[in-house]
Amino acid sequence: MIKAVIFDIDNTMYNFDEAHKTAMTALGAYTEENFGMGFEETKELVRKCMDIVTERTGENCAALHNRLLRFQCFLEEIGVSDYQKALEMYHVYWDTILDVMEPEPGLIDLLARLKRRGIRIGIGSDMTAYMQYKKLEKIGALSWLDFLVTSEEAGAEKPTPRFFELCVKKAGCRPEECVFIGDSVKKDVAGSSEYGLAGTWYNPSGKVSEQAAGYPVIRSFEDYLRGEEQERE
Repeated sequence: MIKAVIFDIDNTMYNFDEAHKTAMTALGAYTEENFGMGFEETKELVRKCMDIVTERTGENCAALHNRLLRFQCFLEEIGVSDYQKALEMYHVYWDTILDVMEPEPGLIDLLARLKRRGIRIGIGSDMTAYMQYKKLEKIGALSWLDFLVTSEEAGAEKPTPRFFELCVKKAGCRPEECVFIGDSVKKDVAGSSEYGLAGTWYNPSGKVSEQAAGYPVIRSFEDYLRGEEQERE
């Protein structure tokens, strides 16, 4: 019997990839105006700074996702010491994400249905807590939740067992009574399954992955809800 459903956030509850593209366009406009940098040059340096920050923080640490650290590094790389601009870049990027992001179709209806059934609803997400709270607030999911776990709180990134251990502890039930839904086969699906949860792949684009063979797949929350309704008929 399923007693808890745990969701990843990015590219599961909303389309991060599309929001990120829009945010990077806004960031590119900022760097062109302030530093005279082209868009491709900006993208490449942001990518480089992501690698630098990851090397500094380690790969199993939520701080590697911190855009303020990346933009601080960006300024260091171009020899600019006006760190007010790091804050401005941070807000250009994340304010754009929050402005354009929308919940995946059917998500809120699914959360409402789970709640009516008495199934606990959780979040299991890499990333720093504050920004994940802001995203959940924006898409209207925050008020439906019973518990949240971020890698900042767990002190470890997915698919580390420590992360899933905290998820299960907060869920208040056995691992096999938890479903974990996410877009990453390695981190969300295989990672949670190895700890005993029912890993489920959210795959709206219909990607093919040999790693995902044998795992349940959700192509859309709307289709999933329709399928449940048909089963009850």
